Amino acid sequence: MAEVYTGRFAPSPTGLLHAGSLVAALASWLDARSHGGQWLLRIEDVDTPRCVPGAAQAIMQQLAACGLEPDGPVLWQSQRGDAYAAALQTLVNQGWAYPCGCSRKEIESAQTVARHSATVYPGTCRHGLNGKPARAWRLNVQAVQKALGLPAVTHWHDRRLGPQQQNVAQEVGDFVLRRADGLWAYQLAVVVDDAAQGVTHVVRGEDLVDNTARQIVLQHALGLPTHQYLHTPLVLGANGEKLSKQNGAMALDLSDPMAAIEQAAQVLGLSTPSTRHNFLAQAQASWARAFISRPG
Repeated sequence: MAEVYTGRFAPSPTGLLHAGSLVAALASWLDARSHGGQWLLRIEDVDTPRCVPGAAQAIMQQLAACGLEPDGPVLWQSQRGDAYAAALQTLVNQGWAYPCGCSRKEIESAQTVARHSATVYPGTCRHGLNGKPARAWRLNVQAVQKALGLPAVTHWHDRRLGPQQQNVAQEVGDFVLRRADGLWAYQLAVVVDDAAQGVTHVVRGEDLVDNTARQIVLQHALGLPTHQYLHTPLVLGANGEKLSKQNGAMALDLSDPMAAIEQAAQVLGLSTPSTRHNFLAQAQASWARAFISRPG
């Protein structure tokens, strides 16, 4: 039996959608429709201190105004703590997750001594806390890879960018599953939730490419299926940096929703129809030609 396509869009309600987030939303919607699959919505509100009251509802209204409505109930990460705790306990029981007592300053000092990159956790607490109180929980990447016979270098294929690879242990280190402030880390939450929603294809912004190898390792560790990935081009601000809420991206102007959709389609390299009549259907056909291989 052929796999049933399930895609998703997973915004964080730290503000309203902007031009960059609409590109990811449109791409994921078009990919789901082009595959004859379903498109789901997940509100990634696990980082509660950064969430803006009312933003989630406003985001759903923005999507609806653009004709992008989910095919099932919305999943809220803030209601998923028990599922994340169960996943962490599974990893602890296997001996693949450990408590970390390091402060950020201690990690930076250890990185300097070990001559590690500033992005790599040096494994300070891997074999014990040495009297420090536990702060965060981390995945023992090399232990997972050794136990499951996984290669040190994780390879995957991005449907837009082509072959990708990362040595998670060397380039990232043992990454956080639960943060020192008690909040669940993005990597664990997204892997658990994708599995719960039956996601088969992940379409998201290119800024998240670097997360993919970590998530694949974690999928293996939890015995969950891996996905097909496609990372969309980023919308850049006037300063050449990724357009984001953090650098002051303006909320979408939806006085003319179709104009916003047209601009997002152009970023994706899709041919823009000469007429707005049935625009989304025409964009879907253009997406299928660009990103979905045909038999033979």
